[in-house]
Amino acid sequence: MTAACTTGPQKPPPPRTLLTDAQFEDVRATILDNNTGMEPEMAGRLLIEALKFVVSAAWFPSVRIAPTREVDEGWHALILHTHLYTTLCSRLGRTIHHYPERPDASRHDPDVLTRTVALIEQAGYTPDAELWVGPDRSFVTVAANCSHTPVPGGCGPINPGNCATHGGGE
Repeated sequence: MTAACTTGPQKPPPPRTLLTDAQFEDVRATILDNNTGMEPEMAGRLLIEALKFVVSAAWFPSVRIAPTREVDEGWHALILHTHLYTTLCSRLGRTIHHYPERPDASRHDPDVLTRTVALIEQAGYTPDAELWVGPDRSFVTVAANCSHTPVPGGCGPINPGNCATHGGGE
């Protein structure tokens, strides 16, 4: 699969088809293991949104985007399944690295979620609106406790900056 930004609009793969049934259940189980009391349906929604995020980040690598904490929980679970995640990223044409930071309101980019949702839509997906809201409007509690600062000097999910977490990019 080539990047949409170089080949023009294309139909994205349905996110659920990016994983086999067994893979989907394994990753969803990881989300459930890390979030006691979460309903399986919610864990599945988090995973679907994480897949949309990863596809969008792969197709549009120069756009600075970040997941919500809720979607990040799904992304974390994907990454923990290293072989599956490596294979997925290979199929998408690039690895989407994760550069976490401790939450810090001073690095908050108020436009990042708007930009991320717009990019997911540009990729051809419909975002799950309930899972793409800021932390002050979230209705789901998740274990993920990192943020991503997609602004110069911060650490984004794709291009790390000179942040407190790693002191420089690659």
